[in-house]
Amino acid sequence: MSEPRQFLARAAVKARDDQHFYQLGKAIASYDGMVSQTKSRQFQNWTQARALAATIKDHVLARLPELLEQFEQNLLAAGGKVFWAETAEDARSYVLALAQKHQAKRVVKSKSMVTEEIGLNEHLEKHGVEVWESDLGELIVQLNQEKPYHIVTPAMHKSKAEISRLFHDKLQAPLTDSAEELTMVARRHLRDVYLSSTIGVTGANFLVADLGAVVVTENEGNARLTMACPPVHVVIAGLEKMLPRLSDLSLFLPLLATSGTGQEITSYNSIMLGPRHAHESDGPAEMHVILLDNGRSALYQQAEFREILRCIRCGACLNACPVYRAIGGHAYNTTYQGPIGAVITPHYSGFGKYQHLAYASSLCGACSDVCPVQIDIHHLLLKNRRAAVRRREQPWFWRAALRVYAWVMADAARLQRARRWLLRLWPWQRLLRRPNEQLPPLSPKSFRELWSAHENQP
Repeated sequence: MSEPRQFLARAAVKARDDQHFYQLGKAIASYDGMVSQTKSRQFQNWTQARALAATIKDHVLARLPELLEQFEQNLLAAGGKVFWAETAEDARSYVLALAQKHQAKRVVKSKSMVTEEIGLNEHLEKHGVEVWESDLGELIVQLNQEKPYHIVTPAMHKSKAEISRLFHDKLQAPLTDSAEELTMVARRHLRDVYLSSTIGVTGANFLVADLGAVVVTENEGNARLTMACPPVHVVIAGLEKMLPRLSDLSLFLPLLATSGTGQEITSYNSIMLGPRHAHESDGPAEMHVILLDNGRSALYQQAEFREILRCIRCGACLNACPVYRAIGGHAYNTTYQGPIGAVITPHYSGFGKYQHLAYASSLCGACSDVCPVQIDIHHLLLKNRRAAVRRREQPWFWRAALRVYAWVMADAARLQRARRWLLRLWPWQRLLRRPNEQLPPLSPKSFRELWSAHENQP
């Protein structure tokens, strides 16, 4: 079965799942309330803050090659190492070579969507290196052999009872309905992982060019332990994560926290300036930063899509999207779900397989309205639809059907003749229906006829 058909099948199952709908709705309703309160409390003018953030990111994109080189020079001067990865395979191979060099049997990893994008866990485990997720949500989906459900809250779809049962089965923990006790179970499990891992892998929320710094935000402290305990720290970051100055964080840290989780600022905000220095008592002996392209340069070269590289991965567009709210994250079967995923996935992973995602949208514009860096997401989805048509990536039957539709709709008389044919053929539609599918009856009169009758009423 093709990927578009599998997507429709998965989406249909989730859309009919009342428990899933309730669980997702409850989580997003809580998020909506917190975001609304924090926006009004923290920002005097949310619209101006978004506009300023968009301006700064546009400035970054205009000078991206220069800023990347500045970042590299500063990090090298601080004792770090930089690897430019053109593809996911380049990045995976570099991390595996590091693991083999240091004879690493275990790697601990904090939450990082870019490592999901390149399939790092699967690659390392295939070569005998054990990988443990340290983020609580990521650990839950890892233990349940799932992929993250949401780019910010990976286990949003799980209830406390489901997590308790999972920890009982996988970590031999007693059953409990206490969120605090479940957190402590994960904490006890991960303490040994931190101390026994040779390599710690993190992503980066931002890269700061003028310092050569890597910035990671989180709420659990797990990323800080991941980067500080093992002797080798590896950062994997997309090229678009750049900010020009340290001072820009005064806007972007609260902006990300507000849109991502409804907080004024996340609990832990770490700024790494290279590996451990001679006068420091802790930290990794080695720090490697992998700057990942993996399709970003190609996107950068397309002026009409470049603005999508302003994205700071807050996940707000997922929470606002009526389609995501109905079908959830796993229906997409992609690393990045929802509107942002529907825009970038075809460019990163191929239009032939993922062009259908642009149609998983009502084009209501809610995603664009909530974007903290003012990306016009729903119009980019329209551009993806146009790009798919131009690349002739759609099935021949679909292309032919659209041509017929356009030909019929271009002439009123032609449309009337087609409508009369449809009315004659309508009894046969039951042969094409799916099981349990009920189509609404066709109106015996056209809109034009109904309108004419309405206007001629006495």
